[in-house]
Amino acid sequence: MNKLTMTLLLASLLSACAVGPDYQPPASVSLERFAHDQNEEEVTTASLELSNEQRFWQGFQDPLLAQLIEQALTDNQDLQAALARYQEAEALLRGARRDQLPSVTAGAGVSGQRLAEVERSQPDQERLELYQAGVALSWELDLFGRLRRATEASEAELQAAGADRQTLQVALAGQLASSYFQLRGLQQQRRVAEENVGLQQASLDIVSARLEAGRGTLFDQVRARAQLDATRAAIPEINAGIGAAMHRLGVLTGQAPTALMLQLAVPGALPESTPSIAAGSPGDVLRRRPDIQAAERRLAAASARIGVASADLFPRFTLQGLLGSLAGNGSDLFTGGARTGRVALGIDWSFLDRAQVQARIDIADAQSAALLADYRQTVLLALEETETWLLRYQQSHERAALLQSATDAATQAVEQARDRYDQGFIGYFELLAAEQELTGMRDSLVQSRTAMVLAMVNVYRSLAGAPLPG
Repeated sequence: MNKLTMTLLLASLLSACAVGPDYQPPASVSLERFAHDQNEEEVTTASLELSNEQRFWQGFQDPLLAQLIEQALTDNQDLQAALARYQEAEALLRGARRDQLPSVTAGAGVSGQRLAEVERSQPDQERLELYQAGVALSWELDLFGRLRRATEASEAELQAAGADRQTLQVALAGQLASSYFQLRGLQQQRRVAEENVGLQQASLDIVSARLEAGRGTLFDQVRARAQLDATRAAIPEINAGIGAAMHRLGVLTGQAPTALMLQLAVPGALPESTPSIAAGSPGDVLRRRPDIQAAERRLAAASARIGVASADLFPRFTLQGLLGSLAGNGSDLFTGGARTGRVALGIDWSFLDRAQVQARIDIADAQSAALLADYRQTVLLALEETETWLLRYQQSHERAALLQSATDAATQAVEQARDRYDQGFIGYFELLAAEQELTGMRDSLVQSRTAMVLAMVNVYRSLAGAPLPG
């Protein structure tokens, strides 16, 4: 048995061997449930690709919102960039897999040389021409798993890139829904401000009529007009916020900032109720969140790269072969006498520079440790975010209910105050105080309802696009 045959046999025996640590995923979180989850139903179906039939935004029963989110998931430029990065990682993986296979190249050439007298084998031989063609093979025998570990790293990086894209999908859907409901909330605030303007205009008319009848004072009229102008002054700022929200929605859907202004100009109501979403256990959420999956996959890639660096402690074998034809005349190529071939085994071993190899291993170890800490921090932040938004959503419900009750009472108070003022039982100061309280309550109620819907959207985002239960 010659040395080459022994080497190939050794390669086959060691084909399953790879130096470096075998990756072990970090331990999962052992919490049973979220402290502020009011829904006892568990979610058992992940929805990373947002492809489930019951998509979150459908629970709001708003066709325009659904249309805008679908358009954003198709045309948003950040998503297009994420797709390109995923395709790049895919190409890198194909390259890493190809490195494990023999490399075959073909080539041909012709050369000519004028010979000095001392170089001539025959007196009349003034030139030497060589024609050559052949196929060359080069194959790194992956005895210690360097190439396999590199492929493992590329596979994990591809999975991380896919999870990054899913993270962006969830974030984009949440961001667009938030901007949409902020717009609807501002449109409702403008409606309330216009109603307050009408309310205070009616009060000014009453004060002016009383003044003309000799039953009021100029002081009351001036105060009523000042309050009316102050309420009107809030409308331009609200209009600026409405325009900014429309611009944001245009860009999120991959269009010019003003592309949706006509379509969104007609005010829409905030949802009267929000869809129910079951948070599930913290473990379910962590398995569902693609940002955590991306962090875990990058940790796996770093573990594989330790093996890539460790493989340099061992020799690297490369098998090279050449099969071709060499002749002094082009017509003699590929004839039996022109056949040529070569087989060689190369050995590259960096052991003489062991300190440099060990430094690369230490770098890979440190990078893996850093990514493990990053992964654990990502988990903690995900749990914190989910708990916080579940709590905010719960409290926003209570606040909205209390503000609704307070607004109803303030509305009745203004009606009674206006009647009593018109009959002369109270002064304008009492009527003005009641109206100011009502205008503040109305505005706070709209803002509270907006905050409740936005909290629901953020619950969805923190749960990584959890499907609706049932």
